[in-house]
Amino acid sequence: MTAARISSNGSCFEFSGPPGAPVVALIHGLGLDRHTWEKYVSRFSNRYRVLNYDLYGHGDSAAPPRKASLSLFAEQLADLLDELRIERCVPIGFSLGGMINRRFAIDYPERVQALAILNSPHEREPEAQRQVEQRAVDSAAGGPGANLEVTLARWFTAEFRQSGADRVARVGERLLANDPDSYAQSREVLAFGVTELIRPQPPISAPTLVMTCEHDSGSTPAMSQAIAAEIDGAQVVIVPGLQHMGLIENPSFFITALAEFLEDELHG
Repeated sequence: MTAARISSNGSCFEFSGPPGAPVVALIHGLGLDRHTWEKYVSRFSNRYRVLNYDLYGHGDSAAPPRKASLSLFAEQLADLLDELRIERCVPIGFSLGGMINRRFAIDYPERVQALAILNSPHEREPEAQRQVEQRAVDSAAGGPGANLEVTLARWFTAEFRQSGADRVARVGERLLANDPDSYAQSREVLAFGVTELIRPQPPISAPTLVMTCEHDSGSTPAMSQAIAAEIDGAQVVIVPGLQHMGLIENPSFFITALAEFLEDELHG
């Protein structure tokens, strides 16, 4: 594993892979950190340069320098790319990360070579939006541990919570390690930020892969279809049987789909 470094904007990052190769930027989800992608880094760093970093207020990165927003998180990535002298990349974003990379593609379209959006929400029905907003309120009141068991049950299948109990526990530990204020701010971004991504003008034009899991209640297959419908030529993959954390529960499925997409778009 490449040693972590701290950028001038306070971002903790790892950068690995062969010089001159296309760059893949990995963007984790709410309350998680760059370690979410360990299996993905080991797979993709043979063929690509892989930028794996902690969002502001997560992992070993600094707190947000101002109130958290999708635009702030997109700016964080742009600043990292500038510091590393990277002109373009393929941002791969999970959940909140899949909102951030869409915002990045809207704000910095010339810097996006292709885009992969994993288990990320889109326009919600009114009741679903109310529930997400309520969870944001609960997080502000109770911290990252609010409703932790309910969260993990929503993220992982019952079978995996038994067979992969150690990995589920590590995810829970990462959630609990978050700074309460930074976590609450990011939870608000997840809850309210979706509205700025719906039917953007001009639309996102980068080659795009949209993936989610069959039983992901917060980032549903219908949402993935809706995201793809707004991006010309976007591909959709629905992972059978899994919930929100399919990328941890069955990483080989995600890695295979991503590898095929990257091969087609960057080397095809």
